[in-house]
Amino acid sequence: MFDPFSDFETAGYLRNFEGLKDPDEIKVQEHAFFEANLEEALDRLSNHNGPLAYEHFLEVHAILFQDFYPWAGQDRHMLDVGRLVEKGDVQFEVAERSRQAVEWGLRMGNDTRTIRLKPGAVMGAFAWGHPFLDGNGRTMLLVHTALCARAGFSIAWQLTRKNEYLRALTAEIRTPDQGALDEYFRPLISPMSSRDDWLSQIIALPGLDGSQMDENVAYQANDADAVERYTEAARTRAQSLDPSNSQP
Repeated sequence: MFDPFSDFETAGYLRNFEGLKDPDEIKVQEHAFFEANLEEALDRLSNHNGPLAYEHFLEVHAILFQDFYPWAGQDRHMLDVGRLVEKGDVQFEVAERSRQAVEWGLRMGNDTRTIRLKPGAVMGAFAWGHPFLDGNGRTMLLVHTALCARAGFSIAWQLTRKNEYLRALTAEIRTPDQGALDEYFRPLISPMSSRDDWLSQIIALPGLDGSQMDENVAYQANDADAVERYTEAARTRAQSLDPSNSQP
């Protein structure tokens, strides 16, 4: 079980308010709070007129999960846990640079022309940043949906296939801005749909229905093997980027 606070036995999974430890109960509760707070989070994004910033990313996470996690709306760096995190064989940005990664995605996403051309690059930047201990996928999905709406289009998420999407997202994380996720999204781009469509599509997405737990693993900051894996992932990403890009 993912236990970056090292207090699972006394505080439950990620220090949840109810002290829950059973994976099935946790999955149900997480999704219940997500579904209950989804409209409020979308309202907050929709009602903001200026560019979306990292603070809005944090705010969305807080709205979605503050009833379950006392640390909702705080990233890994703020909490000073989970500096090195990976899921399976996918590495994520170190905690102290996760904000920069998300902000790179927001800079692209706030430019309507860029997100029309590179919706996958935007999502990949969010995923590489992986700022939160849990709830990253749900949070970045809502922010990405709002950014797409501002640019006048939507992603037909109901047509996605989970395994194919995750393969494309993994490729985007490893070699950013090379078109892996952009190509996957391309046939799914559609005219702006109604708000009701957004809600129904998001709620019905496989993986958001409480059927799966995050499989994150956190390592000590001085874990040599984890540092080496992260360093190699960061090197591969840097090599894949065009020198003119402004990725942090």
